[in-house]
Amino acid sequence: MDRVALRGLKARGHHGVFPKEREEGQTFIVDLVLGLDTRPAAAADDLTKTVHYGVVAEEVVEVVQGEPVDLIETLAERIAQKCLKHEGVEEVEVVVHKPDAPITVPFDDVTITITRSRV
Repeated sequence: MDRVALRGLKARGHHGVFPKEREEGQTFIVDLVLGLDTRPAAAADDLTKTVHYGVVAEEVVEVVQGEPVDLIETLAERIAQKCLKHEGVEEVEVVVHKPDAPITVPFDDVTITITRSRV
């Protein structure tokens, strides 16, 4: 399985369990690794035979900017399901970063990582 990775997709969303998170929103960062067979695209040098990562990036941003959820686990699942709708994408690893999480001690980042597949 080949991999196409998108790193550091940024979007503002209103996800979280606290009212302040829902009202003010915050930046979320998403990393993706899409698993697919790129040989047909490479052999034909044809974008239509692979995943259009520009379209995927736009869709992921739409999910982050869309309907609020309480948990980043739920957000990651929605992103994964959106990615798997693309023909040829057999699996996806999604990392959602919440660098501005409401934590009272110093920290660098909070992430959730999930892997989903068609199987």
